[in-house]
Amino acid sequence: MGGPRRMSSALLLHFALLSLPPAGAFNATAYREEVESSLRLVHAVATGATGALCVTHRYGRLRAPLHAARWDAARARVDLAANLLHQLGLENADVLTAVSQSLVMGASSSERAVGARAVALQPDGTVQGAIAWERYGAGEPIAVPSPQMDKPPDPEYPWYVSAYQTEELRSSKFMPSPPGAAMGGWWTYPYYSCEAERWLLSYTAPVSKVRGLSGVVSLDIDISNLEINQCEAKIDDENYNQIYSFHGTHKCPNDTTYCTYKPNREMSTRHAGWARGSYICRCRPGYYSLHHPEGFNGTLVEVAFQEYEEGGLENWSEPYECLKCQPGCDTCRGPEICLATYNWPFRISLLVISVSCAGLTVCLTIYTRHHRRVKVFRVASPVFLSITLLGCAIMYMEMAAIFPVLDRYSCIATKWTRHMGFCITYTALLMKTWRVSLTYRVKSAHKLKLTDKQLLQWMAPILLIMLVYLCTWTLSSPPDAEVITDNLGLKFKQCTYNWWDHSLAIGEILFLLWGVRVCYRVRHAESLYNEARLISIAIYNIFTVNSLMIAFHLLILPRAGPDIKYLLGFIRTQLSTSTTVLLVFLPKVMRVVRGTGDTWDSRARARGVPASSSLNGIGLVPDDPPDLYQENEELKEEVQKLAAQIEFMKIVQMEMHNRHLRPRPGGYFSQPAPHSPAHANATAQVRRPGRVFGFRSQNYLLTY
Repeated sequence: MGGPRRMSSALLLHFALLSLPPAGAFNATAYREEVESSLRLVHAVATGATGALCVTHRYGRLRAPLHAARWDAARARVDLAANLLHQLGLENADVLTAVSQSLVMGASSSERAVGARAVALQPDGTVQGAIAWERYGAGEPIAVPSPQMDKPPDPEYPWYVSAYQTEELRSSKFMPSPPGAAMGGWWTYPYYSCEAERWLLSYTAPVSKVRGLSGVVSLDIDISNLEINQCEAKIDDENYNQIYSFHGTHKCPNDTTYCTYKPNREMSTRHAGWARGSYICRCRPGYYSLHHPEGFNGTLVEVAFQEYEEGGLENWSEPYECLKCQPGCDTCRGPEICLATYNWPFRISLLVISVSCAGLTVCLTIYTRHHRRVKVFRVASPVFLSITLLGCAIMYMEMAAIFPVLDRYSCIATKWTRHMGFCITYTALLMKTWRVSLTYRVKSAHKLKLTDKQLLQWMAPILLIMLVYLCTWTLSSPPDAEVITDNLGLKFKQCTYNWWDHSLAIGEILFLLWGVRVCYRVRHAESLYNEARLISIAIYNIFTVNSLMIAFHLLILPRAGPDIKYLLGFIRTQLSTSTTVLLVFLPKVMRVVRGTGDTWDSRARARGVPASSSLNGIGLVPDDPPDLYQENEELKEEVQKLAAQIEFMKIVQMEMHNRHLRPRPGGYFSQPAPHSPAHANATAQVRRPGRVFGFRSQNYLLTY
């Protein structure tokens, strides 16, 4: 019984030819038509519209293959039964009964069949003997009418094909066998039994001719618990209970909707899984439906498609199309906008003002270079004034960088214009103020001189550090635009802020704090044209403006719209940059326009500020031709100091250690008592050497 089953070559040839795939099996159009026909049959059975089917036929066959590997145990029993009948013979009715009954007896519900039969055929194809069994539920199998004796089996039987009555190379009743499968028979396509009122799948194995008789052994599997999922199959889905042939046969418009399987597993519904349209057509992300926000019923979509195929409905998919959301909406439930709107006329007006300010700054740079020999510009160092204006022009161009809808390149331009312009402008101003601080705090008689070249050498490393930082930032982690929402939930793009921004902001704050400290130390310093105080005010102003704008962005208006943020950037630029330009350059330009640019500041001169004092702390720039007036003033001051010292030393040397002169009692060179009024007067006069050249002795009349 365990040896290989031997079959007649003629019978093997017949069944081998019957199992070959049809010539048009790979025709996609024909295959889809067969699947659609199967779906219509499923819908008719599910809705109870089986009158036309069950009146004229007893079975309704599908042309939808499925995976039958889950019933390999039942298949193996059929192959074994066919082998037993080949060895025991087909003449004995008891043998047919025992073998066929054993097929419906199983150890578990998955292995038990709901029907089985064994048929012995004579050489002419008529029935020699037959026995059939059916099982309902968990009860014992019962015998049912089998094919009539001395007649060929009914060709309508799904599990039987007569090799003598078919002209096809392969019967359409059997599914193609899996490649490499070692099966002795063939699985039928799924079919509906009108008598049993359930969906079945049969496995048929031939019994090779023995002693003039051949036979067929068949087993029926109830597949009514399977499900029809017309959506696309997913790898992670547990779709072992689904018929794969129906995957992807939904009628959802793929452009705007997607299919979601909605199984019908109600216990009161018979064959719940065998239903056409068990899915929902949901709108894809970026699309919406006002009247069907939860999706379209797949059953209605299937009916509309069927009417379209029958020629009674045009544009059948239009009612089931979803509408596209507004630009920028990932998801939506209506036509509401998702992107914040840009008030372009308003933004253009602010941009024009900023670009005009940048142009005026460039013009002011040319004006400064043209009048660099005028005293009001010369004493303020034209080189540093030009550098300051260059930085201001760069800061103005930040408004052009943040004008369009932001992307990576505009964000890079924003960071560069903002931080590089800030560094150039306020480094130049603070270098000038720092020079004033060093000059003002010197306590020796030697005058401290710091030239522009020396200050530029101090300024270059600061600019180089900023340049290296920005280049490293741009190359390693370039700033990009991220999508954020405003107070109304509308989306717009803003440049990202990360530790690169935070580190640079901390550095700029520390730099400004140092600048505030320097300005505070020179608050009492007198300078020509009051420039030190004006620069200090500009430094205080930028520190205050930046602090207030940080508070506005983070605390007061954290979710402002794009136009409000653009307005805040414009206000920050005007309050910081424009104020700096006005404070530093407007007084100079006004003096040049009034014709007093070459006149020394009379108020500074009245306060005792010498001509050698200026904002730079060095007087004239060494590279320029000397100013004779200023040199004369400096020489006059030095001569007056030297004359006073000589006068004092002459008097002291004349009266002291002179044995020919006797000081009068109470005189300047007498030795009064320590507590006498004369001693106090003499001490007070000696302690005022600055006025000693006007001293006249009470004892002697000094002539020069």
